[in-house]
Amino acid sequence: MFKESVCESCGAVVPEGKIGCRKLFEEVLVNDYSDYRYAKTHRLMVDAYSLQHPEEYMLSGKSFAAHLTGMYAALECEESSAVNRTVQKWLSGNPHIDKPVELPLERGDITIIYVHSAIDTEEHCRRVQQWADSVWSAWSEHHDLAKLLISESTAKN
Repeated sequence: MFKESVCESCGAVVPEGKIGCRKLFEEVLVNDYSDYRYAKTHRLMVDAYSLQHPEEYMLSGKSFAAHLTGMYAALECEESSAVNRTVQKWLSGNPHIDKPVELPLERGDITIIYVHSAIDTEEHCRRVQQWADSVWSAWSEHHDLAKLLISESTAKN
């Protein structure tokens, strides 16, 4: 039996720390892929998890931009799907993007644990939104950069 430890990326207290945190995320992804009702929050969930675990999911400037702008689009834009398509098209052209050296150390008060314990799709979707809001708030110093990257992507496409 594993004793509980802390995921050093997001602060979740789970058996096996970061490995256990990833396992919870993968279990939630199974729901996403097996039931279409989860689809409306899939991208937001992936971006939230990535922003809480940038050491693994935001290694390059390109992956940094994809997740940061994805979160911005979902939470700040009316046409998030259209914005994401434009950004993805722009990123597929391999623009040079410098990933900031300084990333938030505190990455939100809510973690995958909260989403993992949802009992149905409605609760899951509500919890993903709350989680994303918490993560996005923690990344507030990068909101202007997300907006700038989206502006650059729309100017190029």
